[in-house]
Amino acid sequence: MVALGSALLVVTTRQLVHAALWLVVCFGALAGGYLVLTAEFVAWVQVLIYVGAIVVLLLFGIMLTRAPIGRSADLDSGNRWAAAVVGVATAGVLVSVVVSGFHAAYIPLEPGQGTAGTLGSSLFRTWVLPFEALSVLLLAALVGAIVLSRTDIGARE
Repeated sequence: MVALGSALLVVTTRQLVHAALWLVVCFGALAGGYLVLTAEFVAWVQVLIYVGAIVVLLLFGIMLTRAPIGRSADLDSGNRWAAAVVGVATAGVLVSVVVSGFHAAYIPLEPGQGTAGTLGSSLFRTWVLPFEALSVLLLAALVGAIVLSRTDIGARE
């Protein structure tokens, strides 16, 4: 309930920094949900990567590009109802696809398959290249924000 409420506040607030802070609350609630499901490793990854890195990168991007920090009328496009209809329709399609695709899927885990050790070895053997590509992409976004915020970079007279 906290994740849903804070996610709603992320998209409805008119202050950009407050939206980023509500995103932290949403990610924290999702990590709490993972803890309830006894997926401690996934919960800590959620906290470390999303709360600790992605939101900080978002806040750096806001601060470095000199985006408006207070209330801004530019954040509201006036298409709120159309966006709500599209969002609800998209959520309905996604839920129906997931339910129809996985309604009979059940994979019994054998002892040792769902541990943090096997998940970590799979992550760092199989998925290390996509993680590195994502880190380079995030670094490029941060460098781009710095270049956009600097006024002394450009054509020289």
